[in-house]
Amino acid sequence: MDTMKLNDLQLTWLDGGTTMLDGGTMFGVVPKVVWSKRYPVNEKNQIELPTHPILIDTGKEKLLIDTGLGDGKLDERQLRNLGVSSQSRLESQLEELGLTAADIDHVLMTHLHGDHAAGLTKWQGEGLVSVFPNAVIHTSAIEWDEMQHPNIRSRNTYWKENWEPVASQVQTFEGETEIVPGIRMIHTGGHSNGHSVVKMTSGDETILHMGDIMPTHAHQNPLWVLAFDDYPMDSIYAKEKLMEEALAGGYYFTFYHDAYYRYLKWSADGKEIIDALQYKDKE
Repeated sequence: MDTMKLNDLQLTWLDGGTTMLDGGTMFGVVPKVVWSKRYPVNEKNQIELPTHPILIDTGKEKLLIDTGLGDGKLDERQLRNLGVSSQSRLESQLEELGLTAADIDHVLMTHLHGDHAAGLTKWQGEGLVSVFPNAVIHTSAIEWDEMQHPNIRSRNTYWKENWEPVASQVQTFEGETEIVPGIRMIHTGGHSNGHSVVKMTSGDETILHMGDIMPTHAHQNPLWVLAFDDYPMDSIYAKEKLMEEALAGGYYFTFYHDAYYRYLKWSADGKEIIDALQYKDKE
């Protein structure tokens, strides 16, 4: 498992499963001849997109950013449409770290699309139960409302199987909230109306997790937004604003979907990578 130690924070990337999606949908109107120079594509025009939750250990509490695809949650059609090459190993990897899912104190949901939220629940006998029974599950109030009442577009990814068993654990916020000292969730909208990012500060360093408004390092350009985005102009606005702050402040960026980088830091002009951890399977 890849890790990052930054002052008082220990980050560990867990395997929540891997998908292979059409590259064009992940880069919207950007021509393939341009985006494929930044992110490899196969002969089927698919790009590899892990769904890898990030475990954060503050020394006092354990938090998780998003939850992966789950294991045994998806039917054959969903597996095919998502190009799933592997499902979640999250619980077994927690055991390797000497933990269980019951040890997670907080789950930070950037949004509740299926590839981020399916790992919240699992089958136990004939019913679905919470994977993280002792955790507070944090999401924006806008996202939680849409999860329960999806529209004609979003109902294909907001599934009741992922929220009904954990409804009593959910705590919502509006605008911005501090989960524990130094770790904040900030509502951005864009990818979904309720999408949020996670900002982590320890000592004089800051990590910014942009969720799906910057799912990979190749989405650095504010104009490179997903065809999946419900509100692309909101994605562009939020990313432009956050990138300006982050580059000026020398922030690190972490990724949930990137098959090549776990984290990186760009130069102040955004043109060079000055520090990075590559996904070890890609080295």
